[in-house]
Amino acid sequence: MTPRSLPLRDESRDLQLSAADFQRIARLVHSETGIAMPDAKEPLVYARLVKRLRQLSLRSFGDYIDLLSRPEAGEERAMFISSITTNTTRFFREQHHFELLGRTVLPPLFAEAKRGARIRLWSAGCSSGEEAYSIAITVLRLCPKAADLDLKVLATDIDREILETARAGRFAATSLSILPDDIRESFFGATDAEGKRQVAPQVRGLVSFKSMNLVKPWPVTGPFDVIFCRNVAIYFDVDTQERIWRGFAGALAPGGHLFIGHSERLSPPVRHQFETVGMTSFRLRAAESSGGQGKESFGGTTGQH
Repeated sequence: MTPRSLPLRDESRDLQLSAADFQRIARLVHSETGIAMPDAKEPLVYARLVKRLRQLSLRSFGDYIDLLSRPEAGEERAMFISSITTNTTRFFREQHHFELLGRTVLPPLFAEAKRGARIRLWSAGCSSGEEAYSIAITVLRLCPKAADLDLKVLATDIDREILETARAGRFAATSLSILPDDIRESFFGATDAEGKRQVAPQVRGLVSFKSMNLVKPWPVTGPFDVIFCRNVAIYFDVDTQERIWRGFAGALAPGGHLFIGHSERLSPPVRHQFETVGMTSFRLRAAESSGGQGKESFGGTTGQH
């Protein structure tokens, strides 16, 4: 790439982002998150980072990159990642996934859970929590006593700041207006003085949130019965997507289900491991499962959920 591939220098900017500094930022973003940053993203990168430079009274993007490179800059790198990553979601986004989840996927899992089985569902790239809470609400609508079973929803995201929002479980009442009345009244509290409604305790009780970077060693081993990872892989390069799909295939239980975004496609080497059960919805062929051994794709994992 050459400096000419970036937008023309904008003299109205009080801080300039040079082509060389943008490439340094792009390399750092890729190494930390796996997200690819083409030249066309330069205006977005500038807009999201320039405020942070001003807050830190830094004189150039080069100074900021130098700061991020220091071993002791862990907290600032977390803020950097939070600034760069995109968080767009809503409750019951891509409704057809939740219809399939409720109609086909969950009933046999409930039967297993009532016989004492351990059931785990994972919302990977959960953003501000709407997806994970939508999964939990779907569970509770079908099985009101789910809390008595060994059934949990794990919600993970790389952005620690957005995870705090997700844990709080408070959402603008206006954003919930699209939900059916019975869901709003059964699974959310009353509107508070700030115009927000909190997710009900029985929903929050099913969900646990964890900071997790999908391109680093995974701190979970599964096996998972259901994995949602939607509109996340589209930000990665092809090789990183391949590693993530392989990781999910290894982390799923035999016959487990994977839901991906409407514009995403499983890579050919992984696609044969799944059968299509709906729009961007897949079931792992039992013979292909390694029962939670997705750690092989990312150099090892620790912990259990």
